[in-house]
Amino acid sequence: MAFMGERHFTPAAASARLPSVTMGRPPLSRPPLNGLTLAGALAAALGVAQAQAQQRSQLEKCFGVALKGENDCAAGPGTTCAGTAKVDYQGNAWKLVPKGTCTTITPPGERTGSLKPLMRDLPRG
Repeated sequence: MAFMGERHFTPAAASARLPSVTMGRPPLSRPPLNGLTLAGALAAALGVAQAQAQQRSQLEKCFGVALKGENDCAAGPGTTCAGTAKVDYQGNAWKLVPKGTCTTITPPGERTGSLKPLMRDLPRG
């Protein structure tokens, strides 16, 4: 309990009056990156790239199995890339599938997947 005219001591009030001690560095600065930090970041990036490459190596391009607008890439002339197939099972559009399964995929109408572009089900125009 404080007597009239006395102030309560609070840590916040005390620290507001103390000068900032920065040990020779500007306030709020970070220590410089060292070689170990950079090496760790590089190793992590390489690990991610290697995992992605390994995952891609377990897949293959399969032409003629993608639905309209759901191809992974390469939908022939006049298209840009992913999602640009104009018709279902477009022969020159591919989808990534697990390696070894492409030619076993059988879309409707006596079609099969192919490892090479097909000249069937191409958009008109």
